[in-house]
Amino acid sequence: MANYSVSLNQVFHALADPTRCAIVCALIGGAQTVSALAAPFDMALPSFLKHLTVLESSGLIRSSKQGRTRTCELVPEGLRQAEQWLAEQRAMWEARSDRMAAFVERLHQEEQHHAQQRRQRG
Repeated sequence: MANYSVSLNQVFHALADPTRCAIVCALIGGAQTVSALAAPFDMALPSFLKHLTVLESSGLIRSSKQGRTRTCELVPEGLRQAEQWLAEQRAMWEARSDRMAAFVERLHQEEQHHAQQRRQRG
């Protein structure tokens, strides 16, 4: 985890904001111009551009400029890294949960065995 923790922190920081999440969702359908991306949001363009900067620095999106038009597109690798980290965490907690369930089941069987022995003795 330490190998990619800095970039993961940037990805999760970027995704922690609802506006940036909405931008990522909008880009899932394909590349869009900044003006098209900004249209649904009630904020000044400089504020919107700050969100794009955060997304670009996290590696979730990249932009290119042609003439006066800047276009943004999703970089799937950034999301894959976060998805992989979440899958690793889920697998670790599921394994712990399975071990806990097996331990509780073993304790329950031992209690039943001891109770049966007490009934047979007395």
